Amino acid sequence: MRLTSRLFQSFPSRITFFRREGCGLCVQARSVLSDVWDRRPFEYKEVDIVKPESKAWRDLYDFDVPVIHISKAQAPEEDPQLSSKAVKLMHRFTVEQVEAKMNQVEES
Repeated sequence: MRLTSRLFQSFPSRITFFRREGCGLCVQARSVLSDVWDRRPFEYKEVDIVKPESKAWRDLYDFDVPVIHISKAQAPEEDPQLSSKAVKLMHRFTVEQVEAKMNQVEES
Protein backbone atom coordinates (compact mmCIF):
# COMPACT_ATOMS: atom_id res chain seq x y z
CA MET A 1 0.00 0.00 0.00
CA ARG A 2 1.38 3.40 -0.93
CA LEU A 3 0.15 5.35 2.07
CA THR A 4 1.99 8.57 1.26
CA SER A 5 0.27 8.97 -2.09
CA ARG A 6 -3.10 8.24 -0.48
CA LEU A 7 -2.58 10.97 2.10
CA PHE A 8 -2.76 13.61 -0.62
CA GLN A 9 -5.50 11.97 -2.63
CA SER A 10 -9.09 13.18 -2.43
CA PHE A 11 -11.75 10.55 -1.92
CA PRO A 12 -15.41 10.63 -2.95
CA SER A 13 -16.70 9.41 0.46
CA ARG A 14 -16.16 10.33 4.09
CA ILE A 15 -16.92 7.97 6.95
CA THR A 16 -17.33 9.37 10.44
CA PHE A 17 -17.00 6.65 13.06
CA PHE A 18 -18.70 7.25 16.42
CA ARG A 19 -17.28 5.01 19.15
CA ARG A 20 -16.29 4.71 22.80
CA GLU A 21 -13.36 3.07 24.58
CA GLY A 22 -13.99 -0.45 25.85
CA CYS A 23 -16.66 -1.16 23.25
CA GLY A 24 -16.21 -4.63 21.75
CA LEU A 25 -18.55 -3.92 18.85
CA CYS A 26 -16.50 -0.79 18.11
CA VAL A 27 -13.37 -2.94 17.72
CA GLN A 28 -15.22 -5.17 15.26
CA ALA A 29 -16.57 -2.14 13.39
CA ARG A 30 -13.08 -0.63 13.08
CA SER A 31 -11.91 -3.94 11.59
CA VAL A 32 -14.72 -3.82 9.02
CA LEU A 33 -13.79 -0.23 8.15
CA SER A 34 -10.16 -1.27 7.72
CA ASP A 35 -11.27 -3.98 5.29
CA VAL A 36 -13.37 -1.43 3.37
CA TRP A 37 -10.38 0.95 3.24
CA ASP A 38 -8.23 -1.80 1.72
CA ARG A 39 -10.77 -2.22 -1.09
CA ARG A 40 -11.97 1.35 -1.44
CA PRO A 41 -10.20 4.21 0.38
CA PHE A 42 -12.25 6.99 1.94
CA GLU A 43 -11.81 10.09 4.06
CA TYR A 44 -12.02 9.11 7.73
CA LYS A 45 -12.91 10.84 10.96
CA GLU A 46 -13.31 9.23 14.37
CA VAL A 47 -15.39 10.65 17.25
CA ASP A 48 -15.03 9.32 20.80
CA ILE A 49 -18.48 10.11 22.20
CA VAL A 50 -17.20 10.02 25.79
CA LYS A 51 -14.99 13.10 25.36
CA PRO A 52 -16.52 16.33 26.72
CA GLU A 53 -16.40 18.03 23.31
CA SER A 54 -18.57 15.20 21.94
CA LYS A 55 -21.44 15.59 24.41
CA ALA A 56 -24.02 16.23 21.69
CA TRP A 57 -22.99 13.00 19.97
CA ARG A 58 -23.06 11.11 23.29
CA ASP A 59 -26.61 12.35 23.88
CA LEU A 60 -27.58 10.86 20.48
CA TYR A 61 -25.56 7.64 20.40
CA ASP A 62 -24.77 6.76 24.02
CA PHE A 63 -26.42 3.34 23.75
CA ASP A 64 -25.97 2.82 20.01
CA VAL A 65 -22.24 2.79 19.29
CA PRO A 66 -20.70 1.90 17.00
CA VAL A 67 -22.31 4.18 14.44
CA ILE A 68 -20.93 5.35 11.13
CA HIS A 69 -22.15 8.26 9.04
CA ILE A 70 -21.33 8.09 5.35
CA SER A 71 -21.27 11.28 3.32
CA LYS A 72 -19.62 12.84 0.32
CA ALA A 73 -16.11 13.94 1.25
CA GLN A 74 -16.85 17.54 0.28
CA ALA A 75 -20.05 17.68 2.39
CA PRO A 76 -20.06 19.87 5.52
CA GLU A 77 -18.85 18.34 8.77
CA GLU A 78 -21.34 16.15 10.63
CA ASP A 79 -23.89 18.04 12.74
CA PRO A 80 -25.75 16.35 15.61
CA GLN A 81 -28.88 18.36 14.80
CA LEU A 82 -28.94 16.86 11.30
CA SER A 83 -28.17 13.28 12.31
CA SER A 84 -31.64 12.03 11.39
CA LYS A 85 -30.85 12.83 7.75
CA ALA A 86 -27.45 11.10 7.77
CA VAL A 87 -26.77 7.95 5.81
CA LYS A 88 -25.68 5.63 8.59
CA LEU A 89 -25.10 2.12 9.83
CA MET A 90 -25.29 1.12 13.48
CA HIS A 91 -24.07 -1.68 15.74
CA ARG A 92 -23.05 -4.52 13.40
CA PHE A 93 -22.32 -4.11 9.71
CA THR A 94 -20.38 -5.81 6.96
CA VAL A 95 -17.96 -4.61 4.30
CA GLU A 96 -20.70 -5.12 1.72
CA GLN A 97 -23.20 -3.01 3.69
CA VAL A 98 -20.70 -0.17 4.06
CA GLU A 99 -19.84 -0.26 0.36
CA ALA A 100 -23.53 -0.26 -0.58
CA LYS A 101 -24.08 2.88 1.53
CA MET A 102 -20.98 4.47 -0.03
CA ASN A 103 -22.45 3.76 -3.48
CA GLN A 104 -25.75 5.31 -2.40
CA VAL A 105 -24.04 8.49 -1.23
CA GLU A 106 -21.71 8.80 -4.21
CA GLU A 107 -24.56 8.34 -6.70
CA SER A 108 -26.84 10.93 -5.10
